[in-house]
Amino acid sequence: MSREILLLVDALAREKNVPKDVVFGALESALAAATKRLFAEDDVEIRVAVDRETGEYDAFRRWLVVPDEAGLQEPGHQIILTDAREQIPDVEVDEYIEESLPRQDLGRRFAQDTKQVILQKIRDAEREQLLAEFLSRNDSIVNGTIKRMDKGDAIVEIGKIEGRLPRSEMIPKENLRIGDRARAYVAKIDRNLRGPQVILTRTSPEFLMKLFELEVPEIEQGLLQIKSAARDPGVRAKIAVWTNDRRIDPIGTCVGMRGSRVQAVTNELGGERVDIVLWSDDPAQFVIGALAPANVSSIVVDEDQHSMDVVVDEDNLAIAIGRSGQNVRLASELTGWQINIMTAEESEQKQHQEQENIRKSFMESLDVDQEVADILIGEGFSSVEEIAYVPVNELLEIESFDPDTVEELRTRARNAVLTEAIRREETLDKADKTLLELDGVDAELAIKLAAAGIRTRDELGDLGVDELVDMAGIEPARASALIMAARAHWFE
Repeated sequence: MSREILLLVDALAREKNVPKDVVFGALESALAAATKRLFAEDDVEIRVAVDRETGEYDAFRRWLVVPDEAGLQEPGHQIILTDAREQIPDVEVDEYIEESLPRQDLGRRFAQDTKQVILQKIRDAEREQLLAEFLSRNDSIVNGTIKRMDKGDAIVEIGKIEGRLPRSEMIPKENLRIGDRARAYVAKIDRNLRGPQVILTRTSPEFLMKLFELEVPEIEQGLLQIKSAARDPGVRAKIAVWTNDRRIDPIGTCVGMRGSRVQAVTNELGGERVDIVLWSDDPAQFVIGALAPANVSSIVVDEDQHSMDVVVDEDNLAIAIGRSGQNVRLASELTGWQINIMTAEESEQKQHQEQENIRKSFMESLDVDQEVADILIGEGFSSVEEIAYVPVNELLEIESFDPDTVEELRTRARNAVLTEAIRREETLDKADKTLLELDGVDAELAIKLAAAGIRTRDELGDLGVDELVDMAGIEPARASALIMAARAHWFE
């Protein structure tokens, strides 16, 4: 049998073009599996070593050494350290103790099973080798032919390997058929899949950016950068471009002569219209450009909420929002800012309401009348914290206040801040630890939830999106993500 093993290994290695060690490894796995079937216990661990020169093999039953305090969780192939050292004095935890087994006559059934195991291992090795060759090329965009359809997904032949283009990653309304050529972006490599492990996409912003890199040489040369991209696949997209070379017009360069470059990208994406926006390190200026072709009247930036109130006139309102909110949604994704579109009248109403809330806060927290509250608002103060900790000189510059009034205001403000801090701490103490540790739940949100009686992760998971939006005053997308995160442990 030893000579037959060596001949089999040599033949398979040459036929399948894989290293002999791969075939030997597959053979050892098959021998170990066959030997294991000779034992009544299910959790026996067997190791087989085949001599690469003679073809002879040795089989061993082995036990993993575990700490005494851990005990035997799997007695079939574990041994505690104390017992192991009775056999091998210097053995350590996580090492193995082995017992040599006599060679067995495994019969004809073994030969058939061994062949199948070896062939499967070789197929896996071939696939891994082809995948390694593919990865070494660092191709982010691939061209291939659709070989077949599998449950709506397209299996794309890319040279010697196959990629999977899921139905969800195809551009809506595009009709891909067997035999069609397809270009796609490599989204990820999933080594856990039994089928094609290269997962492709045609809907990601990265695909759009890579297409422009192929069409615009200045990007590859480093003269031009695409900073970000946002897509409504097959319908509309936006990209933000930038250059520090004043000789280059970044937008015109991407558009190309008579629109040739952007048109090539649009054709690849099934007619998807692409807006090219000039990137700016000034967030407000970037947002104004991203909302084109709408004209912006004014803009108010809220750094804390990472949002902007953008005011447009009535004629530009529909353009700024876009069909089904498409324009403002893409602009928000492109810039990374939450954008609130409103008319001048709506902006005025919001500012009036915010001013009223500040006035009410000053009157209640500082125990002052409306006149004093209005003076503070007129001087630019918007919170009790500012009054508590602003340099005293700034308050003394207010003509309506004398030193005694300033000192009294600062004392009341600091007392109010301290009282609020104690209240917040007490509220947070009532919230469950699992809720506070949930990704996306900050102290401010936890306090709002606790005030509404939501103190545990499960109570948050029981909420509907609309309920959480009303309760916490957050965006529906964030509310949905929080609820799903709170429910995640239900399905573990």
